[in-house]
Amino acid sequence: MRERSLAEPVGRAGRGRVACAVAPAVVALAHIGPAVTWLPGLRRRWFPGLAGQGRPDHVALTFDDGPDPVSTPHFLDALGGLGVRATFFVLGENVVRHPELSREMVRRGHELGVHGWRHDRPWLPSPGRDARDLLRAAEAVREVTGRDGPRWYRPSYGVLTSGRWAAARRAGLRPVLWTAWGKDWRRDATPESVRAAVAADLRGGGTVLLHDADHASAPGSWRAALGALPGLVADCRVTGLVVGPLAEHGMTGEDGPRTRR
Repeated sequence: MRERSLAEPVGRAGRGRVACAVAPAVVALAHIGPAVTWLPGLRRRWFPGLAGQGRPDHVALTFDDGPDPVSTPHFLDALGGLGVRATFFVLGENVVRHPELSREMVRRGHELGVHGWRHDRPWLPSPGRDARDLLRAAEAVREVTGRDGPRWYRPSYGVLTSGRWAAARRAGLRPVLWTAWGKDWRRDATPESVRAAVAADLRGGGTVLLHDADHASAPGSWRAALGALPGLVADCRVTGLVVGPLAEHGMTGEDGPRTRR
């Protein structure tokens, strides 16, 4: 009886230690689990709304990480010459630093979405910070542009954690990733490589990801995306596809952990 009475407290303590060790792993898994939607094949098949799948005769053209006074004006001029409007996912800190450029983007007919306050890495759970930063970024876009508010949210690195899902809902934003990207952030990117990378995955109804700034990319890499633009637009138009912003993309429904059954 003595051995048993001594063993029982030890067993409870052991279980407590196991629970304490497992709890952080469970929290981390719950935090990062939704990020599997980063995988392009899975996203396109099971989460078409999140992937940015729209009407079959349209392609949504989107840019991340701006605005930047060095690079973004070149994209505005190029898009103006092509007769194309796009959606720019902007960082709140850049909007505040460059309010006049942000207003010019809207004046030229482009749409601003939210890319976060800054280009943070999302690996550690921080739901309070996620909510504050996303609301702050959305408010910055509203104040600078004078519009009712942005509609779209694309998380930095395309990693949509549970905290970012919840923060987007609180801010009234719909998360949208992409179906095709140009890999234009790389140091070795060229206009030809960007065009080929997009073409490999682009279909009618797709959403294209490019970058109008090198905020989180190799220095000067934005020039590869800029050089690829005329060819990308031509590729779409020759197959009868219209290029425009997400607002005209005809997306319906919503994908996310709380809405799918």
